[in-house]
Amino acid sequence: MFNSLSDRLTATFKNLRGKGRLTEADVDATVREIRRALLDADVAVPVVREFTGRVRERALGAEVSGALNPSQQIVKIVNEELVEILGGETRRIRLAKTGPTIIMLAGLQGAGKTTLAGKLSKWLKAQGHSPMLVACDLQRPNAVTQLQVVGQRAGVPVFAPHPGATSTELDHPAGDPVAVARAGVEEAKRTLHDVVIVDTAGRLGVDADMMEQARQIRRAIVPNEVLFVIDSMIGQDAVNTAMAFDEGVNFTGIVLSKLDGDARGGAALSVASVTGKPVMFASTGEGLDDFELFHPDRMASRILDMGDVLTLIEQAEKSWDKDEAARMAKKFADQEDFTLDDFLAQMQQIRNMGSMKKMLMMMPGAQNIRQQLEQFDEREIDRVEAIVRSMTPHERVAPKIINGSRRARIARGSGVHVSEVNGLLERFAQAQKMMKKMAAGGGMPGMPGMPGMGGGGGARKGAKSAPKKKARSGNPAKAAQELRDAEARRAAGAKALPTGASFGQQGGDFDPSQLNLPKGFDKFLGGSK
Repeated sequence: MFNSLSDRLTATFKNLRGKGRLTEADVDATVREIRRALLDADVAVPVVREFTGRVRERALGAEVSGALNPSQQIVKIVNEELVEILGGETRRIRLAKTGPTIIMLAGLQGAGKTTLAGKLSKWLKAQGHSPMLVACDLQRPNAVTQLQVVGQRAGVPVFAPHPGATSTELDHPAGDPVAVARAGVEEAKRTLHDVVIVDTAGRLGVDADMMEQARQIRRAIVPNEVLFVIDSMIGQDAVNTAMAFDEGVNFTGIVLSKLDGDARGGAALSVASVTGKPVMFASTGEGLDDFELFHPDRMASRILDMGDVLTLIEQAEKSWDKDEAARMAKKFADQEDFTLDDFLAQMQQIRNMGSMKKMLMMMPGAQNIRQQLEQFDEREIDRVEAIVRSMTPHERVAPKIINGSRRARIARGSGVHVSEVNGLLERFAQAQKMMKKMAAGGGMPGMPGMPGMGGGGGARKGAKSAPKKKARSGNPAKAAQELRDAEARRAAGAKALPTGASFGQQGGDFDPSQLNLPKGFDKFLGGSK
């Protein structure tokens, strides 16, 4: 959604690179480009004016003028201000101290409230809660049925005593939504559900009658949270809608739906700043798992193409099989060969994390390769899996035995060309070599003293190339004294290091003259007189 804004901001910051000092004209030009980028992204004009004003004020202050890298300092300022207009800190659901936590959903019709109710319930269930959905949208045809289907997919019970309106009875909705909401809370208490999510009716516009109905439901159930669900693609009208709902039902938090759309996304940057209410959740896809807690700092990092590695790590921790990870860690420690079976298991683990495109877009600098990522075919993983599964168990363990005839057989079995089998085996061979080096504790080539690089050969090479010990003095008396001193040390079994041992010479007399030191410095070290 923020691709266009991210591209514009990234291009703006590139113009500042390499400048050791920023003039007022540089700052004004940068702020002007940021203003244009935000306005093009449909961010509300008051928000743009306030945002760029703060950025300009900070950019012209000592914060940037005294920085070693002014361009990076500008990026830091923009990042901090983006975090601020997105809500500042991550806001979580306030749970009730006694009784069930009541969450009421409100918003326009078509914003995605019913689907989001299922996503939120599944998310809460994964957090260890026992949620229940209450169908209070008795206005829209088949809304109750839709909520029941969503609840079934999420594995969450739905309280729906009335079927609601049907396509043949649009003007006569069945039941009172206020009574249904009140009964739903009582049912949750009776059945010991600790969270109640009330799905209310939407409206095509800011309808006074429907808003009054929402207010009555709010007064009847006294919710702990009132979440305003807003379509992220709504554009400039998002601010007016949000302010109307805030005045009508006094919502406590915002949920952004359809954040995976291709619109410009100004609503996400405007609503929190204008209403003063935090964005709490974001819906990022059509699946029930495409739902996440909203972190303003991480969203700002995504917009500025700095990635969102923390969310990526959280997804990996949630979906990664700990037993499989422990098995691979043990195999890695024992320096066992990395096989195609291991490769297949790791690939399945990655698939469990979700879409590869979404994961790669969370990496820093992903905007630079966005076109390649958009062209990436998720089915490529299916083809690779089919190739590996077409091999025999022995071939997966010892891929070197796969000759031409075997490759042709594998290609026929997996429905691909032989060239694709060849490419996979070549990439696997490279990965296997890299895994062997890492398992051996190897470092990068050319780094002396790193473990695994020739078994400590770096230290031996250093010993071989060390300068030879200086011959004893040609003065007979001095040479004899040196010999007596050496014999005395050997006889006493002296273990003390000779002068200069701290430089790494573990044996023999150290002569500072062997080092390329300034004239007279050898006397300071206690060397030859």
